[in-house]
Amino acid sequence: MRKTKKSVFILGIIFISGLSGVVTNRYIFPRLATMKFFAKYDFIKKSTEEVTIINKTEQIYIKEDASVNKIVSQITASMVNITSYAVAEKTNLPVIKNGTGLIVASDGLIVTYAGTLLTENAKYKVATDDGNIYDATLLSIDSYSNLAFLKINASNLSVASFANSDEAIPGEKIIAIGNDSPVYAPFFAAGILSSFNAYYNLSEKTIASSEKLEGVFEIDLSAQGHYLGGPIVDYAGQIVGITGMVRRNNLESFFQIPSNKIKLVIDKELRKEISTNSTLGIYYLPVNKIYASINNLPSESGALIYSPSGQQGLSIMANSPAEKAGLKINDIIISVAGEKIDAQKTLPDLLYKYKKGEELELTILRNREELKIKVQL
Repeated sequence: MRKTKKSVFILGIIFISGLSGVVTNRYIFPRLATMKFFAKYDFIKKSTEEVTIINKTEQIYIKEDASVNKIVSQITASMVNITSYAVAEKTNLPVIKNGTGLIVASDGLIVTYAGTLLTENAKYKVATDDGNIYDATLLSIDSYSNLAFLKINASNLSVASFANSDEAIPGEKIIAIGNDSPVYAPFFAAGILSSFNAYYNLSEKTIASSEKLEGVFEIDLSAQGHYLGGPIVDYAGQIVGITGMVRRNNLESFFQIPSNKIKLVIDKELRKEISTNSTLGIYYLPVNKIYASINNLPSESGALIYSPSGQQGLSIMANSPAEKAGLKINDIIISVAGEKIDAQKTLPDLLYKYKKGEELELTILRNREELKIKVQL
């Protein structure tokens, strides 16, 4: 009996010793091996061979919405809510419309997209970010871009900051901001700058007009009508463009006017020169490499004076500077005052630099022959 108890006691000691060894070898030594003081001992190093230490990891979530809010907060101070109101003749009731605008000068100059917001004989109210409401006066509507300018009697206002749109790359994330509710209440949507469409013209026809802006951004965003006149903003907090719209075949077509073109229009308004916009008076197709190759044209760029019906009178407006200068259907205008027409410098962009009444020289191709023609705009 005494021998049995002694044997059990010895076996217990052996078991506990073995278990202690396993625990020490598996858990204690690997931990000690991570400490500088113990890592120098070989027997501890060897004990950690083929042992995997699993460290606890933590998942970190970055709330992107917070960064979006921070970005748009830099822009909303320069945004306004525009209310236009006019009395309808038939009902004698006011017709009220709301839209979005941007303050572009600290003394109260505001830019928006004309669209359907600005109507004949309408009056205007503007609500600003600080809660104030002002009477506004419509100053002008730019024939090239359809951008419109209003003025309120205020000072020291926050001014919108525009990016260099030439540096905007399709695929970048953008934020669209609108404010077309009955009260000042900006709303936001995140999207992608889908593309730069170099040949999109603001003409409401299927062909381009020499008097209308050409070259716009397009974004993947639904319900764009709510953002009309409002900015699209990059993730650096800079305005890349303003949302606009034209109707073609009774359908609304939305786009974003690049900020560099907007800045040209703003500068013209500040110089009080919007009313001096020049006209040439042609309809055309922009020429590119593919179109030139398919149609065997002598130039891979330029503006081909064109009419789908092939009629001269439908490609060149009657009594226009183009008609008076002797331009003809199927002429290809390749440069304006020595500046070559291409996707970056479109015909309307080059003409927009000049005032009504100024004279310039066009270089054209007619029956593959290069000609110089002077035009008084």
